Amino acid sequence: MMVPMLALDDVTSAARRLLGVAHRTPVLRSRTLDELTGARIFLKAENLQRAGAFKFRGAYNHVSALAPAERERGVLTTSSGNHAQAVALAARLLGARAVVLMPHDAPAGKRAATLAYGAEVVDFDRYTEDREALTLEHGERLGLPVIHAYDHPLTMAGQGTAALELFEDAGELDVLVICAGGGGLLAGCATVAAAVRPDCRVVAAEPEQRPALREAMRAGEPVKVPVPRTLADGQQTASVGRLPLEVALARVHEVVGVHDPELVAAMRLLFERSKVVVEPSGASALAAVLSGRLELRGLRVGVTLSGGNVDAERFARLMSSAPPDSAAAGR
Repeated sequence: MMVPMLALDDVTSAARRLLGVAHRTPVLRSRTLDELTGARIFLKAENLQRAGAFKFRGAYNHVSALAPAERERGVLTTSSGNHAQAVALAARLLGARAVVLMPHDAPAGKRAATLAYGAEVVDFDRYTEDREALTLEHGERLGLPVIHAYDHPLTMAGQGTAALELFEDAGELDVLVICAGGGGLLAGCATVAAAVRPDCRVVAAEPEQRPALREAMRAGEPVKVPVPRTLADGQQTASVGRLPLEVALARVHEVVGVHDPELVAAMRLLFERSKVVVEPSGASALAAVLSGRLELRGLRVGVTLSGGNVDAERFARLMSSAPPDSAAAGR
């Protein structure tokens, strides 16, 4: 097997770029979660990151690493929301123009925040149009460098700084459970785990109805799957990235699919017991932990809460659809 191109040095270099710019988000503990799982759970609260998600780490690392002349032209990206906001904020901080391709059904709050950071937004249909082809077409036409949401070493390295902080703050972990969409966060965090705690088992969580990572792991190459209708809008990519998959094949041990009701149950448990707000995609790793499909008893388990960008109206609707203690009742 080919050695993945991402290394711990790439992540530590990203950490230096992000120092004093990205938030060092807290690691949260919950007696309730420990009792439900029989494990010691450490939650990396990236819902409290700038722009509301881990995506700011990779976006800022990539934009700041561009040559000044290249950055002056501006940057382009494609995203359903969290990466869009992250690139828009990074570009504003660095004095660059940002053009963002967003699905027409992206959450209204994420669209509004992206516009508020100063980005120019172009709509597309995620269910009928090829986002990769659109990105290339617009990048070439506008002459702008593409800040990819996950399929670039600088993006992956930036995302990996979340795990770097988690290991520093929580100590040794036996299992690391990571939300997976395109795979950038997964690749960066798995690289850190492999370097600092080689015995740590790395588990990815993706929507049950979007098996892009599971299919790619079986095939050994990215596999395009139909984009599903799921609450987890941040994980609706049709495939994982080529570079993240290269890392995952070497460093990820298991992939768990989570159902929409499990996402909502995890969101409600976090809100009611820990007073923490996350979006559906941001809850996928915790939903995998609470599903009972992982054997975690007696272990120290790190979990990414990858984002908290959910508006009040949607959050209220989702919370009213989940019965009290539904996460606990499912075990």
